[in-house]
Formats: sequence, structure tokens, C-alpha cells
Amino acid sequence: MKKLSTILELVNVNKHFGGIHAVQDANIEIEKGTITGLIGPNGAGKTTIFNLITGFYPLSSGEIFFKGEKLQPGNAPHQMLRKNIYRSFQITRDLAKITVLENLLIAPVNQLGENIFNNWFNKSGVRKEEDGYKEKAMEILGFLDMEDKADEYAGNLPGGERKLLELGRMMMVEPELVLLDEPGAGVPPGMQKKVNDRVRELNEEKNITFLVVEHDMAVIMNLCDPILVLVNGTKLTEGNAEEIQNDERVIKAYLGE
Repeated sequence: MKKLSTILELVNVNKHFGGIHAVQDANIEIEKGTITGLIGPNGAGKTTIFNLITGFYPLSSGEIFFKGEKLQPGNAPHQMLRKNIYRSFQITRDLAKITVLENLLIAPVNQLGENIFNNWFNKSGVRKEEDGYKEKAMEILGFLDMEDKADEYAGNLPGGERKLLELGRMMMVEPELVLLDEPGAGVPPGMQKKVNDRVRELNEEKNITFLVVEHDMAVIMNLCDPILVLVNGTKLTEGNAEEIQNDERVIKAYLGE
């Protein structure tokens, strides 16, 4: 029986690449409504865990549950969005040669206009839905302080604004769980505060749960609670920022003896 407060659970999860054990007997629970950090030295298995949750890699063994429903084995990456799980990447995946607004408008799945017959026989329905999405997209750009960028090509944006655009695309699909990969990568300090603030607002106002992988410890310590520490593919410990910073095992894992 799964606890009602647990939105994501990994049970005895293993992933082997030949003789390399990237993830070993990982047992992780993510509580609904949290911003949980996932940290560890290079090669600890953080990105592999993201890839296992979202179906990019099959499990070697173990189970993964989302809201009590088993995700693995059997679910492909394209099915995750329909289950209200959104995953970002360290290198943003925006479509560089279309506008910021268009990047948001293509995000929702199963739009009426995707069906050729609706474009012939339900034009009013398609137009009404498109107008609704455009209004929503402009509200999101206002929330991100990017209204003036609506007609800018996404490829022209600096790194920080591309991270904000990724949050905007996520808001268009209204997920319950977001796997946020390196939100600080390529983002200058001033813009990083804005990214962090928007993540907090989405967490508090929309009750979106975040699981964050990040190498920048300042981002993790300021944004996340709890913080999980992964070493050699296994969860070493978890706690708040102060507990993690003062844990001798964590210091040893990062710095050696």
C-alpha cells in the first residue's frame, strides 16, 4: 500500500550497462508538493535515474511507481507527458527556428488541429482552442517577464531566458511532476534567481512537485528541501541543506578521504 503523500517511488532499482552498475538497489521516495534535490559526484547515476523514470532506459531490475501506478517496465518516453510527468534536459530542447510564442503553442498534446479532419469539419473548434492556448501562452510569458520576447526566435535567447522558456513550455501542459535537469547550466547568477523564484512560485501556487538534478550546490541549497545524495548509484542519505552540508559521508563522497 503506497503512502498517499508519495508521488514517485523507486524500489530496488538497478541499471547495468554491461559490467558497469550505474544504479544499484536505489530506493527513493519523492513526496508530493516538494522541491527535492538529487545530488552526487560525477558518475553517481543521477541522469540515469531520470532516464529510467522517463522510459529512455529500461530497468535491469526493480520497480518505479508514479502515484501508485507502475511506470517501468513498459512505458516509453512519449507516454510520460500524458501521465503528467515533464522532463527537462541540461541542454534546452527549444525549437530554435520558431518564435518563443510558437514554442509554447506546440507544447500541449492532442490538440484538435493535429487531426486533419478537424481542420476541415471543425474549424470553429480548432480556432477556439488555438485562441485559448494563445491567451494562456501570453499569460505564461507575463508570469516569466518575457512578454516582449513573444515574437523573438527562441534560438536568439540567452541561456537564462531559454531556461525560463522551458518552464513556460512545462506550464502549458500543467504536469504534476517535473524532472528538472541542471536548471543552473549556462545561467548567469542574476537570471538564476529569477529561474529559482519561478520554480518556487509554481511549486507553491500550482502544487507542482519538482525533482532537481544540479551540480551547482548554491542552487540546490537555496532551492531544494529535502536533498537526496546519490553515490555509486545508491542513495547515501537525505536531509535538509544544513544536514547535507555537515554530513561527513557526503563530504567524503565529494572530496575523498
